[in-house]
Amino acid sequence: MDKDQVNRILEGLQNDLRTLIVETRKKYTSVKEASEEVLTKLKNPYSGSQLTHQSLRNITNPALYPLIQGCETKDPKLTKVCLGAIQRFITYDLLDEKGAKYVINVIWLLMENNVDEVKVLQTAALLLTTSNLVRGDSLSKCLVLCFRLHFAKDTTIGNTAGATVRQLVSLVFERVVIEDASSNEEAPTTGDNNFSDGSKEFTKLSDSPLKTLKPSAQDAFSLFQDLVMLVNGDQPSWLVGMTEMTRTFGIELLENILSTFYSVFFKHQEFSSLLKERVCALVIKLFSPNVKSQYRLAIGHQQQQLQAQQPITTDKPFFPVSMRLLRLVSVLVQKYYSLLVTECEIFLSLIIKFLDPDKPAWQRALALEILHRLLAQPLLVKSFCQSYDMKPHATNIFQDTVNSLAACIQSLFVTTPPGLASSAQVALTGSTSSSSPLMTSVSIGPGITPQAGFYYRGVWIPICTAFTSGQPKATFLEMLDKTDPPGIQDGYCMSVAYACLLDVIRSISLVVQNTPSATSDSSASSDRFSNEKAVVDDDSFSIQLVNSSWCGLLAALTLLLEASTDETSTENVLKSLQTFASVSGRVGLTTPRDAFITALCKASLPPHYTLTVLNASSPGTVTNRVAQPRQQNTESYSQHIGNAGGNTNANIETEFRQHLIVAVGSPLPTPSQPAGSQQGPVVLTAKNLQCMRAILSVAHCHGAVLGSAWHMVLTTLQHLAWILGLKPSSGGSLKSSRPLVEVSSATLVPSTAAVLADLPVLSSMLSRLFESSQYLDDVALHHLIDALRQLSQEALEVAYSNREPSLFAVAKLLETGLVNLNRVEVLWRPVTNHLLEVIIHPLNRLRGWGIDVITTLVRSVIQCDYSTPLKENQRLQTLLISPLNELSSTSFADVQQKQVDCVLHLLHSSGDIISFGWPLFHNIIGAINNSQGENSVRSAFQCLQLVVTDYLPVLPWNCLPLAVETTGKFGSQTQDLNVSLTAIGLMWNISDYFYQNREILRSSLCDEKNKVFPDFPGVPNMAAFDKLWMCLYTKLGELCIDERPAVRKSAGQTLFSTIAAHGDLLHHSTWQAVVWQVLFPLLDNVKKLSGQASDVKVDTSGSMLIHHSRNTAQKQWAETQVLTLSGVARVFQTKRPMLQSLDEFSRAWILLLEHIENSALSKNSEVSLASLKAFQDVLSTTTKCNSNESNGSGCHDDFIWNVAWKAWLQIGTLATSPQKEERVTYIPSQPFLTALVLIFPGLFQHVKSRFGSDNLQMLCTVLQSAVSVPVHGEASPFILPSVNDPVLTPLQEGVLLCMDTLQRDFVSGNELMKSMIPALFNQLLVFAGFACQAPTFGQLKTKSVNSFKGMQSAEWVTLNYVPFGEKCLTMAVHLYGKTCQEEVVNQSQVLTSIIRCLRLPLSLKYDCTSQTTWRLAVHSLLHVLRLGLPMARHKTDNHENNSNLQETLLPLWTEITLALDEFLFPKSVPLANQTPEEIQSDELLDCQVMELIRDEILPQATFYPPHFISKIMGLLSKGSIHFVPPVDSETGPKLREEFARICFEVLLQFSLIHEEQRQQQEQNKMSTSQSNQVTNQLAITALLDRFHKVLAAFAQDAKTGGQCPMPRYRTAEIAFTLQGLSSLISALKKIPTNKVNPLTWRQLISLYPHLVELTAVDSARIGRNLRDALCQYSDLLQPPAASTLPSINGT
Repeated sequence: MDKDQVNRILEGLQNDLRTLIVETRKKYTSVKEASEEVLTKLKNPYSGSQLTHQSLRNITNPALYPLIQGCETKDPKLTKVCLGAIQRFITYDLLDEKGAKYVINVIWLLMENNVDEVKVLQTAALLLTTSNLVRGDSLSKCLVLCFRLHFAKDTTIGNTAGATVRQLVSLVFERVVIEDASSNEEAPTTGDNNFSDGSKEFTKLSDSPLKTLKPSAQDAFSLFQDLVMLVNGDQPSWLVGMTEMTRTFGIELLENILSTFYSVFFKHQEFSSLLKERVCALVIKLFSPNVKSQYRLAIGHQQQQLQAQQPITTDKPFFPVSMRLLRLVSVLVQKYYSLLVTECEIFLSLIIKFLDPDKPAWQRALALEILHRLLAQPLLVKSFCQSYDMKPHATNIFQDTVNSLAACIQSLFVTTPPGLASSAQVALTGSTSSSSPLMTSVSIGPGITPQAGFYYRGVWIPICTAFTSGQPKATFLEMLDKTDPPGIQDGYCMSVAYACLLDVIRSISLVVQNTPSATSDSSASSDRFSNEKAVVDDDSFSIQLVNSSWCGLLAALTLLLEASTDETSTENVLKSLQTFASVSGRVGLTTPRDAFITALCKASLPPHYTLTVLNASSPGTVTNRVAQPRQQNTESYSQHIGNAGGNTNANIETEFRQHLIVAVGSPLPTPSQPAGSQQGPVVLTAKNLQCMRAILSVAHCHGAVLGSAWHMVLTTLQHLAWILGLKPSSGGSLKSSRPLVEVSSATLVPSTAAVLADLPVLSSMLSRLFESSQYLDDVALHHLIDALRQLSQEALEVAYSNREPSLFAVAKLLETGLVNLNRVEVLWRPVTNHLLEVIIHPLNRLRGWGIDVITTLVRSVIQCDYSTPLKENQRLQTLLISPLNELSSTSFADVQQKQVDCVLHLLHSSGDIISFGWPLFHNIIGAINNSQGENSVRSAFQCLQLVVTDYLPVLPWNCLPLAVETTGKFGSQTQDLNVSLTAIGLMWNISDYFYQNREILRSSLCDEKNKVFPDFPGVPNMAAFDKLWMCLYTKLGELCIDERPAVRKSAGQTLFSTIAAHGDLLHHSTWQAVVWQVLFPLLDNVKKLSGQASDVKVDTSGSMLIHHSRNTAQKQWAETQVLTLSGVARVFQTKRPMLQSLDEFSRAWILLLEHIENSALSKNSEVSLASLKAFQDVLSTTTKCNSNESNGSGCHDDFIWNVAWKAWLQIGTLATSPQKEERVTYIPSQPFLTALVLIFPGLFQHVKSRFGSDNLQMLCTVLQSAVSVPVHGEASPFILPSVNDPVLTPLQEGVLLCMDTLQRDFVSGNELMKSMIPALFNQLLVFAGFACQAPTFGQLKTKSVNSFKGMQSAEWVTLNYVPFGEKCLTMAVHLYGKTCQEEVVNQSQVLTSIIRCLRLPLSLKYDCTSQTTWRLAVHSLLHVLRLGLPMARHKTDNHENNSNLQETLLPLWTEITLALDEFLFPKSVPLANQTPEEIQSDELLDCQVMELIRDEILPQATFYPPHFISKIMGLLSKGSIHFVPPVDSETGPKLREEFARICFEVLLQFSLIHEEQRQQQEQNKMSTSQSNQVTNQLAITALLDRFHKVLAAFAQDAKTGGQCPMPRYRTAEIAFTLQGLSSLISALKKIPTNKVNPLTWRQLISLYPHLVELTAVDSARIGRNLRDALCQYSDLLQPPAASTLPSINGT
């Protein structure tokens, strides 16, 4: 201790001594002296720097004696000072053991003299609590001192002493605990092994147990033993000096010791033996009815006096003692159960008896509080069951306890005072004031919270005390200050029993779950029992625990549930029912579980509703039986309940329930009800809905243990949802579909409004229930699904009886499935198999929900993640998609629609992971038929489009034929044309995919066993890849003969385009199948169907207009026929090398040409024209092929071309043959004929080597007939060129092309071909003649193009052949230019034929249809004459037999002269509208003819027959002076002045011979000279004759005209004549006289008179020319002599 602390202690002692000195100065000198002496010693200084505690105690110890002396004086004032000082001594721990004894003795003295009792108690307490100096007898004396003060008359002192006693008693046992801890012995925890089994025999308490105990333990043992003896009324052995003791105080001390220092009793066997032998015996004795309920026990000599003062009652239990005994029992059971198993059984039995109805209310309340305290501890409950109920021959204490508790609750409704029941009746019936307590307690309305309580059959019991779960709260057990039984509040026993019941279930649940609550009351017990070994198996224990309690609990809970009037109480009861149902399910007891679930379900449904709903659902009927300890209680309860069930109580309860109605609805039809039965509306109360929430909660939280009870739960929920009007919506959740209540009662409106607001909450709870199924194990999930399936099956049965079913089960199957997709293999089959039954139901709404559920599940399950990726799991993919595939078997359109919608969604979202499900998808997509609606077809087709466009690369090879087949199905369906057309387009996409991935497909199909492909006969061992193509071609071929034109067209185009584009991929042998199994069957089918097609107009009402060319089925099939034939021809065209190598190509070729021939002869112009186009394509390709092939295939080619030529000839002959009947049935069109003609040039190149004159003749016949075919009036505006239009028609161009081809090959060909040139000339000339005279076509009456009017229909019009004839004429002229030197041409009189042909246009001239015709004829004539005349002269010159030749050429000369004459002097007149340029041009042509005569004929006159030359000269004479007849025109008559001039010049030229010419002629042969002479003479004669006519006519006209001047052209003509005459005379003068014919001179002289007459004409021009002419006559006035001629010529 430090110096300061010592100084403070010493200073305090000194102050106390000084005070004592002052107080004892006068009266107690001895005390004063002693104090002064001690004070003097304390004032002396002490040595050393620091004092120890012991040294300080030695210094201060003498100071205690004056203080003791002061207390012995008993002077209150002095005693107070001394005790204060002593307390300081004690506080500073300055006392030793001897001093402590002095202090105890002195305070005992003060106690006996009643001096300052409070200070005495303080000193005693301070002495014991600050040190351990007081032990043994001193301790006993000190405790007795306090006990005696406790019973002092002064209540303050008594209370203080009582508190001190309690403190000191606890202190004694605390010393034991400290002593045990300091002994290094292990402190006990929850129990000692020696006492773990209650059945083990304890060692009896020895006669001297203190010998084995340590000091503190000895004191504690002696104290506890004496306390027991005191309570029992015996004399204490250690607490010597006790004069009196109260039993209540003793029991309190015992309870305090036992509840606080239980470790001492477990640590020391002496204590535990004392507990078992003395305490338990004491408790049992005090509980005995024969024990006197004495309040105070006298000790020693005061015993008789006290007993005389207290009355003794043996019948009535004494409340203070009973209450404290029960508290003590509670401690014994809670703390020492393992030590006192047998004794606890007795205690529990005693407590149970306190619950009997005949016991006082306070005693029942105490028992309930005790039971509540015990049963709220899970470990105690477990121990009770293990120690009693599970023992073979033991009493079922736990079962009896629960049953008694339940019986107590039931009895409370029976033992309720009649006044309370009557008040309830009055309050509810309204017979008395509305202020009835019951009415105010249970009234329900807006803003009113009902008091918690229970109402059952007219009895109202309120809940007056609220308890926290697991935390018992005693009321009467804590009334330690009460000496008389307190009044029991109404409903208190029910409140405690109700709370006890709930905590029992809580404890059972915690025990079963092995999670005991760590509350403060049970913590110590938990410590004791933590190391306790299990006696029995956990499962069997849990089962026994449930079996022992469920009947009583169910009976009580169902009663409380039915009787509860507030939500809180109802909720607690419901939670307890849920908990116990869960516990029962957890331990595998189905009967208790189903019983509790049934109770919940019945409580949730309207009254009497359960009779028809749950009878079949519950596994067994649970009777409300409770195994009570005494059977009579049960019998009396049952009898009372029966008596209480009269009409009055029933009416009261009915009226009470009406205040709670929240919903009114219709009952759900069930299969058990007759189909025609009618049920009225049912009502739901707030409690029903609360129970519904409880059901939802138990299913949500404990669904794993419900098992078969799921059916009960779901059945109830289904009915409740139906009554509430909750109908399934999207996703499976429920929504309100209608107003729930239609009652106008004002009392129902608020509650109904509230429940309407709660409906979304209930719906959400329902949804969460099924969402929580994801946490269930597989077995529990199967139970849930099976229950839903049963409900759904019942709904199906209801629907079959024409009653509205509930869709609850189907909707919840959806919710359940969606949240359990992670274990889809567990639920998939049972769910989908049932849904497949639902979707075939005839009720639309039910079926619609079924398909919605199954498609939603499939959509969702594909998106889930799996341990093995779905893409790699074939079995799982097949499992998941199979239900969707099975939907295809149904015939309902809505099912099919949603099925394909689901497939479409899957393709969009998950197509990349569907690796093994494609066959099923194709089956689904392809399961279409014409009975389905358009929407279904369109949706399915969208799926197919997605597959083909996006997923072909991921399709397995065995699905490719399925893809083709499925696409073909869509092409052939008839619901939607657009779908069919688009499907055909998809086939093109498929073919492209085959082509682009050919190598991959070949490799994947190389090992294929041909199981997925059809057989194609005729081609063994066809490659799998080729079979894939054949599937595509075959399917397209089938579509090509569809009944719809658009489909046929699209399919045909796709088929042939595909073959053309990708046919090269096929093997050589596969082409055999393509030709004979695709192409030709297609041609045959199209031909057959085309022939069967109707020619009746298609009905277009309600649809779009159809063109007239397609308004009949026949016309539509014609289009197909065109497309097919063209396509096949195109195949032969593009694949010719491949096809030609086939063995049966010749047969195929013949067959193809037969089809072409038949089609070409069709009366449908479209078909016939297309066939020729196909013919053209085939031949053109063949031409190309032949150019690239070797000569080794010549024979084969000859056969091919011979067949083609024959086919062409047959077509041409039959098509162009004119019909003999007057009624025209068919005339080929111009395009047809054009196409036919255009085929020949190409064909001719391959047959010309074998082309003979007979072939040429047939060809010419075909061509001439073709070009002669008229045009129908309707088509003529689009075909015929105008009259003045030089354009050829295509047909004419084609014919010209043929002729040109022939002439080119004939000219350059061999002798055989050249021999056919004359025939070719003849045909060309025939065609040329068409320019002037159009041909006829048989007997058909036609109109020329000139007279045809465009609007005249149904008339045949002749084509404009002018351009064609002119072209043919030109071609003939050119051909003659090439072949004029050919012998065959000369021998065939081709020139004569040409000129003969030219005569017609030349003779017509201005009357020709076209003015170009005669002009062309003139040019042609000039050209051929320039070529032909030299040849004729040469031939004449070299021919030996000139006479025969002249005879042969006679027709030629005749034709020439006629042609020249008819042209130069035509009968037709020029057109009136000719322009001067045209007139000049025409005259120029005439002049060119004259020039031809001048240059080609007259100079070589000796080579021509004389008559020919004579006619030529006549033409010259005729043309030399030729006047056009006068016309009324401002321009006057048209005079061919130039022509006349040339004619005159020609005449003059050949009549005037100059000297040089004569000399030259003399050198020539005589024949030539003679020829010239003849020519000259003819020319002069003709010229003079013409002069005479002109002069005579002019002179005559001049006379008759008088003074009128002559027209200009007459003046010009006479002037020109006079000039010619002058020239002629001048020339004749130069010729020898003997060379001039005398007749010539006479003719000249005869003209002279006319010249003289002209002198009267007044014209300068005529006069000048006349003078010149007359001057020439000067030498002719006299005939000169022969000898003078030279001189005359010389002048």
